[in-house]
Amino acid sequence: MPHLPEHLLTGYRNFMTSRYPAESGRYRSLAHEGQAPETMIVACCDSRSAPEAIFDAGPGELFVLRNVGNLVPPYEPDGEFHSTSAALEFAVQSLKVRNIVVMGHGRCGGIRAALDTNFAPLSPGDFIGKWMSLIAPAAETVSSSTFMTATERQTALERISIRYSIANLRTFPCVSILEGKGKLTLYGAWFDISTGELWVMNKETGDFERPEL
Repeated sequence: MPHLPEHLLTGYRNFMTSRYPAESGRYRSLAHEGQAPETMIVACCDSRSAPEAIFDAGPGELFVLRNVGNLVPPYEPDGEFHSTSAALEFAVQSLKVRNIVVMGHGRCGGIRAALDTNFAPLSPGDFIGKWMSLIAPAAETVSSSTFMTATERQTALERISIRYSIANLRTFPCVSILEGKGKLTLYGAWFDISTGELWVMNKETGDFERPEL
């Protein structure tokens, strides 16, 4: 039995015979000098919405944090385990990124679970349910709207959750201070898996708009 799934080994072979030779200098430089990405992406761990592919990014260009629903919790220095907060702390305080983009996407399973009042926990721990409870108030408001279809409610909450996460980013002192000094900028984006369309949040209105390409 192989030590890795065969399709991963095949992918690695392709990487070593095509992409790596073309970017070997870049990889060696990153290995010796360390990483210095200017942008952090907070994205969903959904396999269909990889930021590196969407933004055509090379090695070392993006610092990517992925979790269920691309959520950022509020600042809570309570001694518990906070992987998202730890990644944010490292990106802002150590790597000194200049941009943070919260990127949601269409057909998000985590958002669907937040909207589904009949959602059954996948395990006794109900880790997904607990995590998605971060946006429970917004989910309840959106769910109560009888004027929207189920698809419209899901898209609405996917975008609302992006604004919610950006608001939570500002509860972190390191973020709010640097943003106030003009050294850090926060962005929101939403990716439509089925069409490949990227919608960007207008920082003044909160609306999502298609950027000119």
